[in-house]
Amino acid sequence: MSNHDSDQTNCITRRHFARTAAAAGAGGLLSGSRFGWGTDAAAAKKRYAIVGVGARSAMYQDAIHKTFSQYAELVACCDINAGRLKLAQENARAAGRAEPAVFEAKDFDRMLAQTKPNAVIVTTIDGYHHEYICRAMELGCDVITEKPMTVDADKCNQILDTQRRTKRKCTVTFNYRYTPPRTQVKELLMDGVIGDVLSVDFHWMLNTIHGADYFRRWHSQKRLSGGLMVHKATHHFDLVNWWLSAIPVTVHATGKREFYTPRMATRLGLKSHHERCHTCPEKAQCGFELSLADVPNLKRLYLDNEQYDGYFRDRCVFRPDIDIEDTMNVLAVYNNGVTLSYSVNAFNAWEGYYIIFNGTKGRLEHKIEEQVYISGDATVQGAIKGDGTYIRIFPMRGPAYEVSVRAGLGGHGGGDDVMLEDVFLPEKKPDRCLRAADQRAGAYSILTGIAANRCFLTGQPVQISSLVKDIGYPDYPPMPSREGPVPMPQKTR
Repeated sequence: MSNHDSDQTNCITRRHFARTAAAAGAGGLLSGSRFGWGTDAAAAKKRYAIVGVGARSAMYQDAIHKTFSQYAELVACCDINAGRLKLAQENARAAGRAEPAVFEAKDFDRMLAQTKPNAVIVTTIDGYHHEYICRAMELGCDVITEKPMTVDADKCNQILDTQRRTKRKCTVTFNYRYTPPRTQVKELLMDGVIGDVLSVDFHWMLNTIHGADYFRRWHSQKRLSGGLMVHKATHHFDLVNWWLSAIPVTVHATGKREFYTPRMATRLGLKSHHERCHTCPEKAQCGFELSLADVPNLKRLYLDNEQYDGYFRDRCVFRPDIDIEDTMNVLAVYNNGVTLSYSVNAFNAWEGYYIIFNGTKGRLEHKIEEQVYISGDATVQGAIKGDGTYIRIFPMRGPAYEVSVRAGLGGHGGGDDVMLEDVFLPEKKPDRCLRAADQRAGAYSILTGIAANRCFLTGQPVQISSLVKDIGYPDYPPMPSREGPVPMPQKTR
């Protein structure tokens, strides 16, 4: 749904879903045949509906209207914000496409019944993903959902139970898998360049542009986002799971918020924290000010549409009601015995990550440095800096060497475009790395972070199996055998 972190929003609620589900039960759930989704529909363009037309939905709107218009059409949009629904219709007209029908959030069921989409794309606030995912599958639709799939174990169980019962397809869009250098790392590990991976050290840095932005949006409320351990780190844990073709078993973690606090505001020379940047009396002195009026895309999406839902996109990053962490450390053990040491910090001098794989034949080191800034049109995140990216191999007792890193164009270092092909092309290209993900990979990507959140509260390790059961094993490609012979290192002289 459009982004809002206030209890005063009109976001669709559990009570609403209970009412609509009861009504559907009284009259019989709308089946696929009742919606007319048979072989005739399959021969035409695939029909999509989008629920939640905030910033993240733009990628899917553009893909349907432009790149994949031969195969896809956007028939409906749903949101709590009437202004952004109008913008979704304007986007279609600007691309020369038919306007999608628009519906309020409370009319989600009616939208599906009237417009008969084959699939629903879920780009709402994370904490509401499960409601739309489950309801869409119950009413006969496949689902494509933004990451994270959801934010806590109970909601994850609801999605898995609904998918098993309905047998609908649930796709979770992990664009980081598709970024060329990350795919390249997967291929090197699959090819056994460093042998069996025994341990991983992974450190992610968010800078004070991108990192700070999580603390001014709805993401700053854990009930809506799961905190950075879920919303952001779902990318990171999914990458490790996929790189290793393994699943997490046990998690230890610590977390704190120490930078984005009222106390830090005064240490930085401000008199106090304030409600938001737009009306802040100290914005001229604050290096964290975000001027929505000066960023056309953010102005168009948010500032110009505040009257519809009261959502402020530019809340103060130092306000006291923030309840997510900015400094987190995790130790996880995998089902194949690999140990992961992971950290993420949201106030660093540069953006990107280091990851190190330690194996039986050597070591693989990989670094990506990303450019993140507020441009004249939008918030730009994930463009890879060529001079800050490398893949290095350190053979056991052999000379180190660098691997030429593949480049990619487009959003998230070239990952978005490749992923969208996988989502929207009717004929899928062969993929030895198996980058497409479903609800099983979606579940394991969030459960490390969900377990970490529990560790923050209890100080005790968490078993993943205690959170969610019967997930099934994700479709990961095979890795080198962990039972075969290992070459003896050369003697030193």
